[in-house]
Amino acid sequence: MSTLRRGGLIAITLAATVVGVALAARPPSTNTDSARSSSNAVSAAATPVDVPAATAPANPPPERLRVPAIGVDTGLETLTLDRSGTLQPPRSFDSAGWYAGGTIPGDAGPAVIAGHVDSRRGPAVFHRLHQLRQGDAIEVGQGGSWLTFRVIATERYAKDQIPTAAVYGPTPDAELRLITCGGEFDRSRRSYLDNVVVYAVEDNY
Repeated sequence: MSTLRRGGLIAITLAATVVGVALAARPPSTNTDSARSSSNAVSAAATPVDVPAATAPANPPPERLRVPAIGVDTGLETLTLDRSGTLQPPRSFDSAGWYAGGTIPGDAGPAVIAGHVDSRRGPAVFHRLHQLRQGDAIEVGQGGSWLTFRVIATERYAKDQIPTAAVYGPTPDAELRLITCGGEFDRSRRSYLDNVVVYAVEDNY
């Protein structure tokens, strides 16, 4: 689960700390801070993509996420990387988390928010993420105001076949990616085989 660097390229995985929940994501890193270590971590293979040059953020960090169509209203944890370059999942199954080494929601580029799909106790914060459809609203609270995004697609990918350029590549406008697990649960790996990725764009109207 190490960070891969080849000619200025970088690959990062998102690991899980609990049996039965595995998140795989590969956002470009602009933050090398360490996060807590993870035991029993499960990660997905990923291919490197270009890392855009860091720019000064125009918006404050996100604090809350609301997705009315699936009943989500949650605070946002700050997600960072551990020493191996692995992005840690949210500590709570009831909270989503924002990857603080990437894009801030509202800035140009894809901001990444991840959450667990379930736990041994039952459904978690993103249990119904796969139900989102085009046009559904996603609201991000930050700095005392709310930004609204609209879903443009909900996709499911095998963890070793995630189209990293589409999910994490630079975009000219403000976009959002919500990510969790999906598909079949592999009991031998204690991990889901797929990822659900929701693509959303900022609603400026």
